[in-house]
Amino acid sequence: MADAHRVTTRLERLLQVQPAEVAAVGWSWLFFFSVLTAYYVIRPIRDDMGVAGGVQNLAWLFTGTLTGMAIANPVFGFVAGRMSRPRLVASTYRFFALNLVGFFAALHLAPTASLVWIGRVFFVWTAVFTMFANSIFWSVMADVFSTAQGKRLFGVIGVGGTIGAITGASLTSGLVAVIGAANLLLISAALLEVSAFAAGRVFQKAVRSDDEPAQASLDDAVGGRAWDGLSRTLGHPYLRGIAVHLVLFTMLTTFIYFQQATIVDAAIANRVDRTRFFANVDLAVNVLALTTQSLATGHLIRVLGLTAALVFLPALSLIGFIALGAAPTVTVLMALQILRRAGEFAIAKPAREVLFTAAQRRDRYKAKNFIDTFVYRAGDQLSAWLYAGLVAMGLGVTGTSRVGAAGAVVSIAVACWLGARHAKERLASSPRGENRFRAPALGETHSATGPSGIH
Repeated sequence: MADAHRVTTRLERLLQVQPAEVAAVGWSWLFFFSVLTAYYVIRPIRDDMGVAGGVQNLAWLFTGTLTGMAIANPVFGFVAGRMSRPRLVASTYRFFALNLVGFFAALHLAPTASLVWIGRVFFVWTAVFTMFANSIFWSVMADVFSTAQGKRLFGVIGVGGTIGAITGASLTSGLVAVIGAANLLLISAALLEVSAFAAGRVFQKAVRSDDEPAQASLDDAVGGRAWDGLSRTLGHPYLRGIAVHLVLFTMLTTFIYFQQATIVDAAIANRVDRTRFFANVDLAVNVLALTTQSLATGHLIRVLGLTAALVFLPALSLIGFIALGAAPTVTVLMALQILRRAGEFAIAKPAREVLFTAAQRRDRYKAKNFIDTFVYRAGDQLSAWLYAGLVAMGLGVTGTSRVGAAGAVVSIAVACWLGARHAKERLASSPRGENRFRAPALGETHSATGPSGIH
C-alpha cells in the first residue's frame, strides 16, 4: 500500500493534478476521449462520402457547412437560454447521437439514388457536429475549472482527446470492412452517450480553486437571448480579441495547408509516397503532442505564463514562414508542420481555452460556441479565398510566405494583448467581496463563507 501511495503521489506531481481534482480530471479525460473517438470514427466515412459526391462539389459543401453554422448558432443560443448547464450539455450530445441513428436508418432504407445526397448532408452535418461537440466540451472545462487549474490541467485532459482521435481512426480502419460504414455510426452514437454521462459526472465532481461557485445553481438556466453569442462577441473587447486571435490562427493554418499541397505535389509525384509522407507527419504530430500533453503542457504554461503560451504558435509560424520563403522544401515544410501542429495540440489550444475561464459563465457557453464554430469556419473560408486571390495575383510559396509572416506578427501582437487583458477580466468577473455561496477550494470543507483570496 505504501508503494502504491508513493507511485500515486509521484504521478500527481508529474501530471500537476492535486488529490481533490483527480475525480474531475478523470471524468473530463473520459469525456474528451469519448467525444473525439466518436468524431474520428465517422470522419473517414464523411471524407469518403464527400469524394463520392464529386470532388468538384467540395467547395459547395464547405459553403454549406458555414451556412449550417449560421443556422445552428442562434438555435443553440435559444436552447441554452432555457436549460441548466448539465441538461444543456447532455441534451446536445444526445441530440447528435439521435442524428447518427437517423443517418444509420437512412443509409439502410433509402433508395440507392438518394445515397449521394445523404452523403452530402452527412458531410455538412459532421462538420457542424465536430465544431459544436468540441466547443461544448471546452465550455464545460472553462466553466468548472479556474484559470490556475486550467493552466495545470488542460494539457493532461487534452491527452484524452489525442488518444481518442487515434482510437477512433483505428476502430474505423479495423472494422469498416467487417461491419460496414453505416454500422459504425451506431458505435459513434454510443460514444456520445458516454460523453453525456461523463459530462454529468464532471459537473458533480469539479471544484474550482477560485471564488466562483462551480456547482452552485446547477439547475439554473444559462439565460440570455438566442443571438447572445454574436452580440457579446462583437460588443465585448476581450471576446472580440479572442475571435480575432482565432481568425488569425485559421489564416496561418490555411496558408500552410495550401503551401503543403503545392510543395508536396511538386516534390513527390508518386501517390503512394505522398500518402506515406502525410501518414508520417500525422504519426510524428500525434507522438509529439501526446508526449508533451502528458508531461510538459501544465509545467510550460505555468512557468512561461499564459501570454508566452499564446505567443508560442504565431512566433513559431513566423519563423516557419521565413524559412519556407527562403527554402520552400519538403524538409522545411515537414519540420514546420510537425512542430506547429503538435504545438497547437499541446500548448496553443490549452492556452486558448484558459482565456475563457475569465469570461462570464454565459459567455463560456454562448460567445465561446459562436467563436469556436461560426467564427472558426468563417475564418477558414476567408483564408482560403485570400490565398486563392494571392495565387491568382502571381504570388508563389515565397510571396504567400511573406503575407503569412505579416499575419503571424499581427497574431503575436493580439496574443500579447489577450494575455494582459485576461488578468483584468479575471478580476472583473471574480465575485470577490460578495457574501455568496461558493464551492470549496482545494483542501477546504464546504462552507458558505466569503471569498478565500486564493487568486
